Amino acid sequence: MLRTPPPSALTIAGSDSGGGAGIQADLKTFHALGVHGLSVITAVTSQNTRAVTAVHALPQAHIRSQIDAVFKDFPIRSVKTGMLGGAAVVRTVAGELARRKPPALVVDPVMIATSGARLLDAEAVAVLIARLLPLADILTPNLPEAEVLLDRPIRTAAEAERACRELRTLGPRAVLLKGGHARGRTVVDRYCDERGLIEIRHPRLAFEAHGTGCTLAAAIAAELAKGRPMRTAVRRAIAYVHRALARGYRPGGGAVLVLGH
Repeated sequence: MLRTPPPSALTIAGSDSGGGAGIQADLKTFHALGVHGLSVITAVTSQNTRAVTAVHALPQAHIRSQIDAVFKDFPIRSVKTGMLGGAAVVRTVAGELARRKPPALVVDPVMIATSGARLLDAEAVAVLIARLLPLADILTPNLPEAEVLLDRPIRTAAEAERACRELRTLGPRAVLLKGGHARGRTVVDRYCDERGLIEIRHPRLAFEAHGTGCTLAAAIAAELAKGRPMRTAVRRAIAYVHRALARGYRPGGGAVLVLGH
């Protein structure tokens, strides 16, 4: 007898030829957390553990046809967006999601690769704010991405708390402001929704890793697909990334770790 299929989660993101981030990290996360992973590839990158050397955006028609194909056949319980690239892609994806209204949408505003390469230009950021963030159930920026979205620096704990609350005014129903880029032995992630702001603390692991942001957003999407409440999904996803980071390894010649899913 065929077993009952797991819930389906969709990632809309770029492909990482090095296997540590993007679509590849998302699908590994979905599998590890027991959901069926679907993908829409927005761009193909040439990258490894050292650098991103090229980015090729897929045609709008092909991105749209991928979205159409998966929504026609699968009961999609959650969607996660990652690297979208240019303004036209953001506009296309936002338009398709506004029309299809998935039960849960996680927006990871991927802007800068671990290597330092810029992955989202200024026009695309403006479209992201105007068109995609109002659709989001949760937005998951790191501190540099939050600084771009709010157009100001975030240096202190008080500024981070204020930023978390202000990001919600851009449209998402909840915000997880990741604290990995701050200093200190403890990482402080800040989550806020209509019930208020909470801090989620965990010890800092002394590694530079690749794909943590992608994995965290995908883990939230997986937990939401399984029917978890948002706060539970966020806590479970953070714990998952912490465990995967502790099991990380270096498959290439670069210094960054790839997470152990």
